[in-house]
This record gives sequence, structure tokens and C-alpha cells, in this order.
Amino acid sequence: MMMQPFVVSRDDSVYEAFPALVLTEQGKLICAFTECTSHTDRSFTRIVYKESRDRGRTWGEKKAFTEGTAGRDFFYDCCSIARLKDNRLVLVANRIDKNTEDTRQGFFHEAINEIYIGSPEGDSWEGPIPTPVRGIVPDTVCELPSGRWLLSAHRKSKSHGYLEQMLWYTDNQGADWTGPVPVASREGLHLCEASIIALPGGTLVAFMRENSNEGRDGYKAISRDGGETWDGPIRMPLPGCHRPVARMLQSGYVMMTHRFYPGGPTGYGTTQNLFAAYMDVDTVLATDYKKQWIRVLPIDYDRSPLADNGYSGWVQFADGEIYIVQYIADDSPNCQIRGYSLREEAFMLRKGEAANASRKAEAARKRNP
Repeated sequence: MMMQPFVVSRDDSVYEAFPALVLTEQGKLICAFTECTSHTDRSFTRIVYKESRDRGRTWGEKKAFTEGTAGRDFFYDCCSIARLKDNRLVLVANRIDKNTEDTRQGFFHEAINEIYIGSPEGDSWEGPIPTPVRGIVPDTVCELPSGRWLLSAHRKSKSHGYLEQMLWYTDNQGADWTGPVPVASREGLHLCEASIIALPGGTLVAFMRENSNEGRDGYKAISRDGGETWDGPIRMPLPGCHRPVARMLQSGYVMMTHRFYPGGPTGYGTTQNLFAAYMDVDTVLATDYKKQWIRVLPIDYDRSPLADNGYSGWVQFADGEIYIVQYIADDSPNCQIRGYSLREEAFMLRKGEAANASRKAEAARKRNP
């Protein structure tokens, strides 16, 4: 099969969404996600996780990572999880206080991001550890070869009122932080939900959603000094690109999962597709719109009349298999977490494979003229 789906978690009693995924040193998958009442009702939230020891084919019981927030003056939003170079894990929990003077302003400006440091297999955790990072939808911690950690989130700009992507960095594993550093902020564009990757040469690229609800292209910004300054935003030929999650593949290509939103009405039912974009490093670094070569692969479609999907995470195993998770309504009364297995060949046949496919097609035509 080109792509194989799996049930990661389905609990019809609660809304399960916004998953993040990490692959441990010993090959275990950990999927962390948020439970809540619904997408728009956060009267109850909790960060939970599940583990798989067979490459995502089956998953263990759901475990609580944080306490539930029913009756409390805060709620949890999105979380992220990453593996550090020393194989420890780092989870970022996005906590939003309800008791701000202006709830809307507080949602974008003052959301707290706390980190938890886990043992290599996630058997024990230290935290929460406070950070100065303020904003929502925190990216995974991006660790550079120098040891610097980058942590990014977005907020509503206090100067021009549009969403902007900001970044903080630490050179001593969270003891001290520098920031905020503007990654992308431009009047007229709602730039948010960044995913930052480090290319082999040291250049950083932040892929972003544009959230004007018009199906606009995704954007990117580029840094060549370890995240201290950024060039951009630069438009990409990826229409309706929401919540990008980008990683380097073993082949040297870049893959980015993202929700597709065509524009028009907002709310439930307007986003049905999860896509994966596939591009080479030249495209990632290109600033000319017409020189960005991207292939787009459909991953799944949400059939629910109240479709709600598309925040995702993914990893690649040592043998090349790619495993993706996302949340999706589909046949669930709330939302569920679904997994997908595929390989890089799903995007493009190499020259030898393409030639073989062509010969087989020609032989078939001769047998059935």
C-alpha cells in the first residue's frame, strides 16, 4: 500500500486534538496531545500521551501528563515534543490564563509556555520549568549544533494588530533566555504557527501559516545567524497552508505536513484535508516564487459535516519509514488521533523506478491495445 492508516487514540467521550510526535532513542513513539470539551470550549483541558513500541501499529493506554483544568483559571492549548541531541525529551505546554483583563488580548499576548524535560524514553519528567516565551501554538524546541535551543510562538502584534511570529533562544539549556526576536511581522499579514528547521549548512528556515482566512499561500523566513535575525516573510506556492510541521528527511529533502484551507467561510467543516509538501533544499532557500519546486501529497480527508482536522506531527525511522499523526473528526462524534505510515517513494519515483514504470505501462498497452 502507498499509505497505511492506524488508530492512535479514539475516545468518543472527549475531544482529542493537536497531536505532537517524537521517536525515542530506543525506537518508541510517544504521541502527546490535548483533551478538551471541544475546539471552542476549553472549560476542561488536559495534556495526555500514548506510547507505541511497534512503530505506531498499536498504541498503549492513554496517560495523563498534566492535571485536568475543569474549574481552574487557566486551560491548556497546543503542546509540542522533541528529542534533544543527548536523547532527552523536551515537551512544551502552552497554558492560557482566563483571568486577564482582556481575554482576547491575553490569549495572544500572555499565553505561558512551560517546558518539561524527560528521560530518553519518557519514563520520568522534570517540570514545569518556566520560560519567558509568550504566545500560542509553540513550535518544537529546535536544537542547533552549537547547543542553542530555539523556541517560537505567535501572538497578536501590539504595534499593528496582525499576528506575528516571535522567537526566544537559550545557550544554556533554559537557564537564561534572549528574546523576543521577530521572525516575521508585517502589517497586512497574519503570520503564525511557525515550524523551524535547521538545514545542513546551518541556515534556519521558519515555515508559517497566513491566517487571513482567504486561502492565502504559506510563508517562510530565513536566518543565517542562529536565529538572531530573519529575512522575510517570503511567499511560497502552497495555497491554504495551515499549521506547517517541517523536518529534514534522510534523503536530504524536506517534508512538511500541513492542513489545507481553501478560504471562504470559517468554522467547522471548512478544512477537510491534510497534505504533505515535499521539496529540495534549493526550493527551501529560494526567494523567487517561481523557483520553488514543491510536490504535494494528500494524506487524509475528513468526511464529517463538522470536519475539524490538520494539526500534525511526524517522524522518520532509521529504515526510512515515515509516520505521521494528526487529529481528525471523520467518523468520530468529537475528534480522534489517527496515524499514517508511508515512505518517501510516495512522493516521487526516482529515475530508475520511473523508467521501470514506463516500461510496464508500455507493455500493458501492447497487451491491451
